Amino acid sequence: MSIVDATLPPERPDSAAPGWATGALVLASGEVFWGRGLGRVGKAVGEVCFNTSMTGYQEIMTDPSYAGQIVTFTFPHIGNVGSNPEDAETTTPATRGCVLRGDISEPSNWRAAQHFGDWLAANDLVGIAGVDTRRLTRLIRDGGAPAGTIIHAPDGIMDGAALRGEAKDWPGLEGMDLAKEVSCRQSYQWTQTTWRRGEGYGTANDARFHVVAVDFGAKRNILRCLADLGCAVSVVPASATAEEVLSHKPDGVFLSNGPGDPAATGRYAVPMVRGVLEAGVPTFGICLGHQILALALGAQTVKMHHGHRGANHPVKDLATGKVEITSQNHGFVVDKDSLPKAVTMTHVSLFDGSLEGIKVEGAPVFAVQYHPEASPGPQDSHYLFKRFVAMMATAG
Repeated sequence: MSIVDATLPPERPDSAAPGWATGALVLASGEVFWGRGLGRVGKAVGEVCFNTSMTGYQEIMTDPSYAGQIVTFTFPHIGNVGSNPEDAETTTPATRGCVLRGDISEPSNWRAAQHFGDWLAANDLVGIAGVDTRRLTRLIRDGGAPAGTIIHAPDGIMDGAALRGEAKDWPGLEGMDLAKEVSCRQSYQWTQTTWRRGEGYGTANDARFHVVAVDFGAKRNILRCLADLGCAVSVVPASATAEEVLSHKPDGVFLSNGPGDPAATGRYAVPMVRGVLEAGVPTFGICLGHQILALALGAQTVKMHHGHRGANHPVKDLATGKVEITSQNHGFVVDKDSLPKAVTMTHVSLFDGSLEGIKVEGAPVFAVQYHPEASPGPQDSHYLFKRFVAMMATAG
């Protein structure tokens, strides 16, 4: 039986696996997507989402914001640029696994250091290939992001009913604080600047400003962008208090991206942010940091139907009218109708009209939902880092 034929009929978790199958994705609803296992032998449970990016699969799999999630790549050809030690966004990936349409391509890029399949195994990540990802994407689009169990079993023996039970028992991301799992455990200094061809990564010298970055699951390239603009960066854990943040005497405070429910993380992060705001320190937030900031200002966040994940999301800057092509990864969003009067919406998604940015009137405080460091535009949104630096210069 061919791969395509095997994924066409509706399956049940108690149905026999096709003879070629060494992996599967079993949803809590009972749907099964058979595939060929790759990466680590074993299984993992999480929320199944899809990402529409055509490039950057290693960066996606190492983005801490994907903690607790199984990523379905809608682009059918994954692996052609291989993997390398320079493009990882964190040391230990928190993503649960990945689902692919085709087999992983042989690498054909001059920077490739390892086959992507070998990289998955080395990083303890489960994957499956040969899945009808269009069908799975439609299911997520129409029904929302489901819980699922992904398994790689080389012997082809898989207990579908048990796998479905694990998916049904998984509590889901709503109410889950995952920032504490991916955050650093102690403070450290960041000095690495962005990558340049022929030079690699550089080192920041003669910093003009001191930024404290609160690590809710920070991507390395965000920190590099700050260092590039003359910032000495002190990274502190997500659990840091306002007193601990302010003890570093920062010129600015950065609130990083991260995974999970912002309301859950906000139980300890919101008091910290409010203390920073009361001190009048310039503040910039991205992704989860944007959501935590909004909560601290009195707004509310809600779980999205299936979220925004991809590198082709158009966002309009309401002040200039310009449209940025952005990279996004979030399953929660700030409710724009809950913004207090002193907080203004600055950016809006042209896909669904959801809120993508805020600022506080009369204060050096702003945030965006998307990832300006990821460069899909490629540099449409880099001005946001410069805006943050300009705020620190003015405040100083």
